[in-house]
Amino acid sequence: MHLLSLLSGRKKLVLIFLILGAIQSNALKLNLTDSNGTCLYAEWEMNFTITYEVTNQTNRTITIAVPDKVTHNGSSCGNDQNGAKIMIQFGSTLLWGLNFTKESSHYSIHNITLSYNTSDSTTFPGAVDKGVHTVTLPEKFEVPLDVIFKCNSVLPFNQNPVVQRYWGIHLQAFVQNGTVSKNEQVCKEDQTVTTMAPVIHTTVPSTTTTLTPTSVPIPPPTVGNYTITNGNTTCLLATMGLQLNITEEKVPFIFNINPATTNFTGSCHPQSAQLRLNNSQIKYLDFIFAVKNEKRFYLKEVNVNMYLANGSAFNISNNNLSFWDAPLGSSYMCNKEQVISVSRTFQINTFNLKVQPFNVTKGEYSTAEECAADSDLNFLIPVAVGVALGFLIIAVFISYMIGRQKSRTGYQSV
Repeated sequence: MHLLSLLSGRKKLVLIFLILGAIQSNALKLNLTDSNGTCLYAEWEMNFTITYEVTNQTNRTITIAVPDKVTHNGSSCGNDQNGAKIMIQFGSTLLWGLNFTKESSHYSIHNITLSYNTSDSTTFPGAVDKGVHTVTLPEKFEVPLDVIFKCNSVLPFNQNPVVQRYWGIHLQAFVQNGTVSKNEQVCKEDQTVTTMAPVIHTTVPSTTTTLTPTSVPIPPPTVGNYTITNGNTTCLLATMGLQLNITEEKVPFIFNINPATTNFTGSCHPQSAQLRLNNSQIKYLDFIFAVKNEKRFYLKEVNVNMYLANGSAFNISNNNLSFWDAPLGSSYMCNKEQVISVSRTFQINTFNLKVQPFNVTKGEYSTAEECAADSDLNFLIPVAVGVALGFLIIAVFISYMIGRQKSRTGYQSV
């Protein structure tokens, strides 16, 4: 923890930054105080994906997270006449800031500015256009006074050549009476999943993009475990390794979902269930299950909203699927790689899949209905064993006949 004090007239400003390095988090926690107590409170996470030109007129894309050491020159609480500011410097490479303006019943968040220096050869190796580049977001947000703004979802802002992403936000400017408010305003992105259970597993997005050209061999994805609850009862179980195959661009990309850097939420209803994944690359990836004929469940819908390596948005939805079909009260299992074709340009490859979105008992999977690929494998195993035994019997019989022939030859008269 870094504790820094700024003395300005009769007010004492204290800025506290917590860099949670133990879990490789890029979370910042900021508490500006004056003589009355807290005057500006902010807790958030962010990263920046920047595309810049290198030699041979090609582009390179990097993703930068908040480093361990930052400075805060220029941050201030503000008052009725003067706006508040948060200013963050990441060495000589990045300068980030946003401004707050106080109105009669609300305050405005505006002028989110990022400046980055491509002359830093360590961060921007091979950059052709060296110098300081600045982007300013035109968006303006209004928050009522005496209300803390919260947003767990990733808020992306694509302003070529930079994509800025913010999440895990707890923010209140112009704090009244020195105490952070208990009144909350939740962002609309979080409101779209208000019927879902709380996030069970929350980790920190990766600091680098993991989109990989298909010409480069990549390992299979890590298998993740996802558990959704309804109250205190487990209502959805999913275990799977996920690989997203995107062919929209000229060069196809494969994206392995890393469970260690992925958040998930979900919801359970009598006729439908949902599992939603998100991380720094994926705004959301929805798996929606449905019941048919009151007897079986299946994967009915997949929705994805994510960012490609060049920072552009990629959106696909299909609510007319029919995968992972199994009886209610059982689970569906497929250990072999399975391809879910969502659209012409988007497929999901699953590995070691097991899912049960309904009728989960005691938090455990029920007896599984196996996919055809696994069933074929299970059928082939006894066949292979039978064939091997057949060859063994034939070999023993041939050896026996040869042995008898030699024995008879030994008793012939000379």
